This record gives sequence, structure tokens and C-alpha cells, in this order.
Amino acid sequence: MFEVLSERLGEVFRRLAGKGRLSEKDIEEGLRQVRLALLEADVNLKVVKEFTARVRERCLKAEVLEHLSSAQQVVKIVYEELVGLLGERAPLTPAPHPPSVLMLVGLQGSGKTTTAAKLALHLRRSGQRTLLVAADLRRPAAVEQLATLGGQLGLPVYREELTSNAVKVARAGVQKGQELGVNWVLVDTGGRLHIDDEMMHELEDVKAAVAPHETLLVVDSMTGQDAVRAADDFNKRVKLTGLILTKLDGDARGGAALSVTQVTGVPIKFIGVGEKLDALEPFHPDRLASRILGMGDIVTLVEKAQEVVDTRKAKELERKMRKATFGLDDFLEQIQNMKKMGSITQMLEMVPGFSAISKKLPAAALDERQVKRVEAIIQSMTPAERQNPDILNGSRRRRIAAGSGMTTEDVSRLVNQFRQAQKLMKQLSGARNPAAIRSLFR
Repeated sequence: MFEVLSERLGEVFRRLAGKGRLSEKDIEEGLRQVRLALLEADVNLKVVKEFTARVRERCLKAEVLEHLSSAQQVVKIVYEELVGLLGERAPLTPAPHPPSVLMLVGLQGSGKTTTAAKLALHLRRSGQRTLLVAADLRRPAAVEQLATLGGQLGLPVYREELTSNAVKVARAGVQKGQELGVNWVLVDTGGRLHIDDEMMHELEDVKAAVAPHETLLVVDSMTGQDAVRAADDFNKRVKLTGLILTKLDGDARGGAALSVTQVTGVPIKFIGVGEKLDALEPFHPDRLASRILGMGDIVTLVEKAQEVVDTRKAKELERKMRKATFGLDDFLEQIQNMKKMGSITQMLEMVPGFSAISKKLPAAALDERQVKRVEAIIQSMTPAERQNPDILNGSRRRRIAAGSGMTTEDVSRLVNQFRQAQKLMKQLSGARNPAAIRSLFR
């Protein structure tokens, strides 16, 4: 996420940090590099000019120029201005009396229908019941796609024949939501490959029919300034209450995220960070700014862990680690929990300082396929072998290798690595003071 922009800004700040106390000339040169980094990231030109002007004004004040850690002050100012650029956090606003109606709009290919299912799943996890309404009748596969996604997630979907019209389906869907007593009715509307009057008239008619409390535009962040223009056009016609930026995990530049709210005045409410149906996050400007500057995002990482880790199992795992009874079954469970949280790269991006060392790591360290290989090896073992790897003789290792599609060397390597980790965890759990912990690394 934003790899190119993060790397460029990181270089700027490292150069500034190497200069000690900064002069006005140093700050001007640093801001020139920041401006170039933002332009290369496809950030709107007007937004870039206003952003750098605000940063310059704050940086050239006496307290920054005279500060011993001037570079840190500059980073702090850039961070605060980035947060302002991204806008304020804007959670969904429910209606006074349920159901609240939310209408999703967007161009074809932005991921609107999938995002509808992701949003419904997010709301259900927060304890709210939803009904999905398949009112995208322009793309024949959209109704079936939404019905399939709803089935996978165990979510109700209201649909009619394609011979119907979007206004009728949307109105009937809201009525069905009232009968079911749901908290939210999510109306998926039709998209087009480009904005035209016919499509906009249909959206205006649907909006008039269901009077949504939230009208969210789903936009592909990887399209950069095209996404910003689309958001501006939609907002002028159907008055948006918020945006959902999809495919942010694949956006190395970040132009749309850093421009769209400033240009349109519409807040970002959610971001899509992956293809999985749980890869939708509420938008937090401060957390995203922190990720862009390579400071990580520990809060989101902890929240993701809390979603997948059972407290009772975590305590049991701690007990096993202390007594050195932590087995390969437990190891496999932890791997599967990690997969639920997202990709390895996404999780490590939330660790402060990771962006600075990621380029130095071997490619294998971030290879998602390696995790699958480990899973395949462990799943090819019998319960007894997982519990006690010491019984893995040559013939057992050959059988496991054949069953997992790996080599016997791969199996032996995993077992050796697991034993080392098991030994280290036992030592760490038994260490009661800093000196004991330091002794482990002598």
C-alpha cells in the first residue's frame, strides 16, 4: 500500500535527518522533494500546492528552524498535514428508526457488488442485521453474483427477475427489510463503464424512491485522478455522503486517497484492502497517514488480532508455551489465525519501521506461498506426529513429503525450525528478569 510514495518520502526525511539542525534552504529543498513525490503519486496538483504551502508555513517558523531535532519536527508537521488532507473520520450514520437504507453507487469494475457483501459482513460483525438488495440490473451477472456472495456469508439477499426495473426492486427491497426487522438495507445499484445521463437519472430515481440515509460511492483507488473526477461527478448528481476506496492494497501511489476528499468535500468511510470478503476496514485518517510515513499501524493490527484470536485459547497457548507442550497443531492454528488477519505483507506494513527494512529482507521472507507449504506439510502429518515430532523417522518424513508435494529436506527443515522456536519460547517464558533474557542471545 502506497509503497512508492512511502519510499520517496522516507528518502526525503532520511536526508533531512542527516543534516542535524536545518536551515531554511534545507527545508525548501526537502519540500521540493515532497512535492515531487506527491505529484509522482498522482495527487491532484492543486491539492499538492496547498499541502506544501501549509507545511512550508509551519516549518519556517522559528521554533522549527531553531529546534535541535528539526527533521523530527518536519516529519511531525507532514504527518499532521497528511491527516488533515485525508479528512476526518466519518462513520456510518444510522436512521433514527431502523432500517437504515444505504445505497451503493459506482462505475462498473470498481468492485461495487463485492463491496456490498463486504460491508454487510462488516455490519454483521458489529452486531447489526442486514439485507442486501440486488438492484444492479444493468449487468446480468450482478444479481447472481450478489446472491452467491450472500449465500457464502449466510446473509439474506432480496432479488427479482431481470425484467423488473431498479426503482421497483429497490423500493420492494426496503419494504422487505422492514418486514424482516433488519438494521440496514444495502441497495446495490447499476454501474456503467462511463458516467452518462441515463445512468445518473436512474440513480436519482432510485434515491428518490428509497430516501437513503447513506449514499456511498465505490471507487477504484488504482485509477488515480480518474477516481477523483468520477467522485466529483457523482457527488454533483446524487449528493454522496461518503466514499469507499477499493483495491487500496494494490495502490502503490495513493493519488486518489490523498486527493478525493479535498477535491470533492466527501469523506472516505471505508477502504478495501484485499480480495477476501473480510478485507474491508473503517477509514482512519491518522492510521493511514502513519502507514504512508512508515510509522506502522499497531492499533489496526491489534484490532485484527482480537477479531481472530479466542481469549481462552490464547491463555491455553501461553500455558503450553511455558510447559514446552506447544505442538505443531498449535503452530498450524496460529498460522491459520494469521491468514485470517490478511497477507504477511499487509500485517508487517502495520509494524513501525518495517518499510525501512522491507527492501533488505529476502523475497522468501514475504512469500505467501511459504506459508502454504508449511500448512501442507503439517496437514500431511498424523495427529500423533503433530503432537510429537520426535517420532518422525526417515520413512515417516518421506510419506509426509509425498503427501504434501514437498521434499524430505523441506519436512526436516520445518521440524528443525519448529524445535528451535519451541526451545526459545520455553526459555523466554522461564526468564524472569532482563539479565536472563539477555543471556539467551549471547
